[in-house]
Amino acid sequence: MKGMKKLSIAFAFAAALLLETPAFAVEWDFATANAPGNYQTKLDEKFVAEVATATNNEVKMTIHAGGQLGFKGPEMLGAVRDGLVPIGSFQFAQQVGLSPILGASSLPYLVSGFDQMKTFRTVSKPYFDAEFKKFNQKLLFVVPWPGQNIFSKSELSSTDTFKTMKIRTTDRAGSDYFRSLGAAPAQIPWGEVVPALSTGVIDSVSTSTSSAVDGQFWDFLKFCNVVNWQSNFEGVTVNLDDWNKLSPKDQKAIEEVAARLEPVFWEAAKAEDSKNFDTLKAKGIQLYTPSASVRDSMSAMAKPSWTAFKETVPAAKPLIEKYLSAVGK
Repeated sequence: MKGMKKLSIAFAFAAALLLETPAFAVEWDFATANAPGNYQTKLDEKFVAEVATATNNEVKMTIHAGGQLGFKGPEMLGAVRDGLVPIGSFQFAQQVGLSPILGASSLPYLVSGFDQMKTFRTVSKPYFDAEFKKFNQKLLFVVPWPGQNIFSKSELSSTDTFKTMKIRTTDRAGSDYFRSLGAAPAQIPWGEVVPALSTGVIDSVSTSTSSAVDGQFWDFLKFCNVVNWQSNFEGVTVNLDDWNKLSPKDQKAIEEVAARLEPVFWEAAKAEDSKNFDTLKAKGIQLYTPSASVRDSMSAMAKPSWTAFKETVPAAKPLIEKYLSAVGK
């Protein structure tokens, strides 16, 4: 009898474990070109951890940062579409080779500052949700990057200063814009920026405060010209084939985590920008705000690109016009 009792207890214990343990677990590789220590990667890590908790470990993800899986930033939309990786994080503006409409927010001075970014996110949501569906993906959440400023060896005291700049840009829109201002732009991947600065290939960089801190720009440059001329968004998308394999319960749990964390992540992005300005200043970078005439000139030179974009990407026209109306531009 004692043996039977022990056996019953063992069966009961095993049954309890089975009830607490998922019948199966989905394990996804999560790809991002962002560096392991970058704040965007840290936010992705928080999302992954909370998804695991919300799904009782039925959906587990492993983040591969810094392009560890071999996918560069501009390749991510295609990689997730083709199922080469089930989920990933990437900048929208870097995907214009496949999806031009995703470059709308990066048009110079179209979206400037976190408030306008929030408005653009709201207005663009149905357009971008539909666009990602065309690429066999579901957009889970969006996080802003701090605005793009100009890091250089001298202050931007006049628009003539651009004529002396060999400036790094992140995308074609940026290159076209700085070329119109008289600069010599070079579209250089992030991993090549610091070597290009050290060898004199470039002498200025358009980027966010986050990247400036990551690259320790104080070793090469003296000024951060605060112009906030461009805004970029980072999005996390999941391949629809992989998504549809999940149970409705897990899908709902992930959607709820994404919806809850997105506003938290936006506040984190703001805090990151503020912290980075403090770091740059402490390291000797001079924060310089160009005169109103310089900023007005830069803004005026930007507007023709809005018109050109609407003509070359007709699908973006209603989005841009609705956004401009919403912000009163």
